Amino acid sequence: MAYRLSGIAWLACKPGFFLPVRVLSRLFRRLFLEQLQRAQQAGQLQFFGRLACARRRPSLRARASRALRQTDWVVYAKRPFAGPGAVLAYLSRYTHRIAIANSRLIAHDQRGVTFRCKDYRHKGRARYRSMTLATDEFIRRFLIHVLPTGFHRIRHYGLLASHVRRKNLALARQHLNAPVEQRSENDAEADEQHSCAFVCRTCGSPLRVLEIVQPEARAPP
Repeated sequence: MAYRLSGIAWLACKPGFFLPVRVLSRLFRRLFLEQLQRAQQAGQLQFFGRLACARRRPSLRARASRALRQTDWVVYAKRPFAGPGAVLAYLSRYTHRIAIANSRLIAHDQRGVTFRCKDYRHKGRARYRSMTLATDEFIRRFLIHVLPTGFHRIRHYGLLASHVRRKNLALARQHLNAPVEQRSENDAEADEQHSCAFVCRTCGSPLRVLEIVQPEARAPP
């Protein structure tokens, strides 16, 4: 069920509003065909076999495009078997983890980096095997999963947008008569330790800045 916040009350949306299959199928069809047309205009499409003549016949491409627009595209969407928790656990593997876990790394020697991987072409125990890549190739594949500067892996918008999230959540809890979460001093200390960039390896306490000493200005020679 989806909801929206009007500022006065918490309004429930109509049934079937969230992820309507018919709307999704038409939206996907439109976006796919628009990108296909852009690739065609940029000369990025190649035709082979019986479709090789379509390169020289714009009327044939236009007729095929009309046929695709008149065809019903099917988007398969249904409720998860294990519930929303399983969906969040699945997404968290991609949003809150790096490309490869340290537990999968086996060795690093003159041959390269050896790690455990999954081969989906096989079934059973044969699916799990080890792979060795040259060090530079392993680094190249690893950096493919690193986002460029300025990009965010998760970006919140609407109700959970960063600049209005705290205000909207407080107002939503007020309209829903939800109990306010009581945080203890231990929780605050844990949050402070988690957010701190420097933590002592011996005692586990976060770094506390007591004073910042500015360097003395030296007289020019």
